[in-house]
Amino acid sequence: MSDIVTTTAARVGDAVEVKGLPGKPAKRGQIVEVLGADEHVHFRVRWEDEHESLLFPTTEGGTLVHRPAHNSNP
Repeated sequence: MSDIVTTTAARVGDAVEVKGLPGKPAKRGQIVEVLGADEHVHFRVRWEDEHESLLFPTTEGGTLVHRPAHNSNP
């Protein structure tokens, strides 16, 4: 099972899941770049459909960042 971490501790390779719009499924991807710092941290994410976009985390629980289960590197 993966551990939930704060967005400030998120690293390249971590998995991301965001809530879908009403009636839509959640969206999953992988962090490919961590940008910014402190309260301005955001991520370049490669989504399951292979497109990439910037993700700015919110405090409303819309973003979950966790370690991928297959990652054995600290």
